[in-house]
Parts: sequence; structure tokens; C-alpha cells
Amino acid sequence: MRTLDDLGAVEGLRGLVRVDFNVPLADGAVSDDARIRAALPTIEELRGRGARLLLVSHLGRPKEREPKYSLAPVAAYLADLLGVEVGLATDLDSVPDGDVVMLENIRYEPGETKNDPALSARLGALADFYVNDAFGAAHRAHASTVGVVAHVGTSAAGRLLQREVETLTGILADPGRPLVAIVGGAKVTDKIGVIDAFLKVADTILIGGAMSYPFFRSQGHAVGGSLCEAEGVEPAARALAQAGGKLRLPVDHVLGAEFSADTEAIGHDEIDVPDGLMGLDIGPRTAALYAAEIASAGTVFWNGPMGAFELPPFAAGTRAVAEAVAATDAVTVVGGGDSAAALAQFGLDDRITHMSTGGGASLQLLEGKTLPGLEVLS
Repeated sequence: MRTLDDLGAVEGLRGLVRVDFNVPLADGAVSDDARIRAALPTIEELRGRGARLLLVSHLGRPKEREPKYSLAPVAAYLADLLGVEVGLATDLDSVPDGDVVMLENIRYEPGETKNDPALSARLGALADFYVNDAFGAAHRAHASTVGVVAHVGTSAAGRLLQREVETLTGILADPGRPLVAIVGGAKVTDKIGVIDAFLKVADTILIGGAMSYPFFRSQGHAVGGSLCEAEGVEPAARALAQAGGKLRLPVDHVLGAEFSADTEAIGHDEIDVPDGLMGLDIGPRTAALYAAEIASAGTVFWNGPMGAFELPPFAAGTRAVAEAVAATDAVTVVGGGDSAAALAQFGLDDRITHMSTGGGASLQLLEGKTLPGLEVLS
């Protein structure tokens, strides 16, 4: 993977920098700037080396040019962070001159997600070199992540992309031991690839969230009304057969009659879930067991909540895991998405060694799959 160290002299040149500024907006303003701040080291290094920058990002999944997906608020926010003017190019054919310019939402261009050769060539014609610092989009073969590379003189990974790749591959190649993987969320089929990868290298895998229930069903347990992905039962059974005792499942639950913050939270010490109730969180015994595993770890990877943490009655299990991850002296890597949101909700996001900016990309990288945005930089 080529990095900024391989670019050579860039003074006076214009760089097209693919960033991931797909950030939440509230009332037309940036409400979470973590992804913007994560790109600042690359932006500031290139500016310090004398380059002019043309930033390109997507925002949401617009249909045509929906105003609510405009990057104008993001450009204004970045201007405040950098203390310089950040122009906004509303059209690829009329890009203003300036030290820092942001292209309007690249997904306004219909050829972006199709990796259209014509759009790729138009993007490449705008710059002398290309840098991809959008790890969260590196698993997509789009014009701004893949196609453009063939139309610029030099290309490289930015510091964020470089750090993501080195950190995530490092926890598989040479982790501090014990390596504890925490895998939660809703669907086994979404995570079975990363579970299989960790079965080969991890010392312990802790399973939580709704994805626990296909594992339980594969063992013959009743799951009541719990969310239980039918397609996940077979891969869950296969993972259990291959686990050699390193895969841990919850030993108790917090149940509710419905998925609602108003439903009563019911502690349940048995594995089988009664009819009419659904599992919405791991129970206190499970939380304590998982916290103990995390406390003794040398490396921790976490992707996916332990339950419906967005509902206050069912947030305790995810909070307990988040607090244990934040408190350990181990190297801690969090795979973005809901896990990052939980840490932020509990005020613990600043106590993690590495918070990945790409949930889907991080899982694919850990599974050993090729990321198209990385492949073209090799």
C-alpha cells in the first residue's frame, strides 16, 4: 500500500483527496464531527507540504440532487476547523481555485457508485495526484475510490486509511495476548466471516445482542419472541462446532414483552426464553463474566452492541461491556457503527486505542477480503 511517504514533492500541485465526511447533520449543521477530525492529519500534512486540495466525499444516499444531502454545511464546518476558506464546487466543470475546495456530494453524480469510466476520468483531470483517506468507503468500487486512480499521475493512502489498515491487520497478525473479540449486533450472517477469522486467532470470542439467538436455537433452546435470524442458525451451529470452547454465549438475559422503552425489563436466569417475551439485553451475570474476560485481555476487538442499548431499560449490558473496554489496559479496537455510538452515548469514546471509521470496511478487512480501494493503491 502506497502512503503519503511515497508521493514525493507535492508543492504547488493539486491533490484530489477522497475523505469520508458522511457525517450526521441536525437542523442543517454537523452534529458529530468525528470523521471530519479523523481526516485532519492528512489534510494538514498535505497543506504543510504545499499542496492545494480538492476534497471529495459522499453524504447519505441521495436520489438525484436532494438539497438535504448537500455538503455545504460540512464545508463550512471544515473551514472553521482549519481556519481557512473552504470553497464548494457545485459542478465538476466549474471548480473554483483555492487552497482547499470541496466537491459537492459525489453521489449527486449518477456514475459514482457504478465506477463509471467517464466520471473517473473527469475526476482525475481535476488533480495532479490522488489520496484516499476514506476507509469507510474503501470496500466500495466507486469512481472516487477506484476508477479515478487510473487517471492521475500518483496515488497513495492517507494517514487515516494507513492507520486503519495497520491497526486492524495487526490485531490478527501479532496481537497482545489474550486476544478477546466481542461480536454483537443483530445478524449472524453479517458477522460470520469475522467470527470465522477470530476463531483462528482469538483466545476468546464473546457473543451478544440478537445474534445470540441463532446460536441458542442451533443448540435446541427456545428463543421466545426474540429476534432470531433463520439464515443464521446453520452458520452459528458450524461456528460452535469449530470453536473448541473459545466461543462464549450469554448465560442470562434481560427480557421484554416488546421492543419499546416503555416495556418492563425482566431479568431471566435461564437460557430458554419463554413465549411472549424477547431477549433485549444480556443479563448481569453475563455482563460480569464478559467484563472479567475483557479485564484480563492483552488486545480487545469490539463490533456490535450486547442488546437494544438505545432503549434505556436495556442498555446495561452494552454499558457494562463499554465500561470494561474503556477501563482495560489492553489495546482496544472498536469496529465503528453501533459500538462507537454506544461508547459516545456513555461518554467513553475518548478511552479507546483505535476507533475505526468504517464498520463494513473493518469487518471485510478482518475477514481477509480484498478492499477495492486498497487494492488500487498497492
